[in-house]
Amino acid sequence: MPEEDNSLPIDDAHTTRSHVGEGIADGRNYPGYILIGLALATLGLALVAAGYGFKGWALIAGIICAVSLACGVSAVLLERRRVKRREGLDLTDQEGH
Repeated sequence: MPEEDNSLPIDDAHTTRSHVGEGIADGRNYPGYILIGLALATLGLALVAAGYGFKGWALIAGIICAVSLACGVSAVLLERRRVKRREGLDLTDQEGH
């Protein structure tokens, strides 16, 4: 029976885990990673602004940090769930170690 069109290519000869390098190979994860990086950068800005006494800028940076972190983590998890569903698995199914 031929392979299904929606199956993911798995290189069993070079890896023992089915999702090694997924974050690099799947470009749909990048917006989530960028938002998480933005959250870390604005966290630093918020801490510096709070340390120097700029309460308004600290509040603005803190809000941007929280929103971008929430959006980034949810984007990565949604993409991860999409990949797992294509394989017929649930997001919490254990693999690997």
